[in-house]
Amino acid sequence: MSSQNVYILGIESSCDDTAAAVLYNGTVLSNVVATQKIHEQYGGVVPELASRAHQQNIVPVIDQALKQAGISKSQLSAIAFTKGPGLMGSLLVGTSFAKSLALALDIPLIDIDHMQAHILAHFIEEENYTKPTFPFLAMTISGGHTQIVRVTDHFQMEVIGQTLDDAVGEAFDKSAKTLGLPYPGGPLIDKYAKSGNPKAFQFTKPKVNGLNFSFSGLKTNVLYFIQKQVKENPNFIKENLEDICASLQYTIINILMDGLKKASKETGIKSIAIGGGVSANSGIRKALKDGEQKYGWTTFIPKFEYTTDNAAMIGIVGYLKFLNNEFTDMSVVAKARTKF
Repeated sequence: MSSQNVYILGIESSCDDTAAAVLYNGTVLSNVVATQKIHEQYGGVVPELASRAHQQNIVPVIDQALKQAGISKSQLSAIAFTKGPGLMGSLLVGTSFAKSLALALDIPLIDIDHMQAHILAHFIEEENYTKPTFPFLAMTISGGHTQIVRVTDHFQMEVIGQTLDDAVGEAFDKSAKTLGLPYPGGPLIDKYAKSGNPKAFQFTKPKVNGLNFSFSGLKTNVLYFIQKQVKENPNFIKENLEDICASLQYTIINILMDGLKKASKETGIKSIAIGGGVSANSGIRKALKDGEQKYGWTTFIPKFEYTTDNAAMIGIVGYLKFLNNEFTDMSVVAKARTKF
């Protein structure tokens, strides 16, 4: 079947990015993302506004993806789309469009789990990129998710640890808000942390059973700490911003690395892959690379454009499912929460 010319259109609309990509036999020909700026003024994603923006963006984004790939829609072999998890209104836009287009073109439809796609982004055909070998541990870290997954095959995955409350991206963004930084604050914390002292301030590391995570206590700890310090010195944040960001990032990275070390020890798996928006964080990337020396890990870090929400990762899962003849029918519905 691999001798076929397979063109997959991937559509991603799980949150506030409208994305479309075209893949040819697993290689990315185009990867277009329309980011919604409207949410910045609200300090977070507003679901109703997100779904409206998807409706405006989806046709131009898909049109752009096809143009950049240099193909016409009649050449497509199948359409892959994000079924969930995500914001229901946003998912509905992508799901409805994918169904309509597949029906109009009379080609197969393939439903994709968003979190699975973050992991399988590592299998996009890229020059000079070594793909993980099975089994490996995947840590998916984003605004809505924090998981450690044991991956034994493309479609055999088991979540062995996850956050019990807030996701790591939320801990970054909410703490950034406490510091008066604009949304999304995670990348700004990363930026300021580079010139700060990571041991200037101590924040709590929650004690959690097994391989699970918890970030709500840390978020509250940061809030109370900042409130107390600002009461004593109104200029505290301004005078210590780099050190606060570095200390917070240091704590979060330690929590994540402790979980990975434990998971690696318990499973005996030393191949570690990361995915999800927060894996763009430079501190996490460095800590993972250091793990190669310290713990004998082999680490896999995707290109920046495949970490945040994008459609290339949807397309690669679509391609892998296409090769397995795993298609869905028109009765498929979007799901805000999913389990794989």
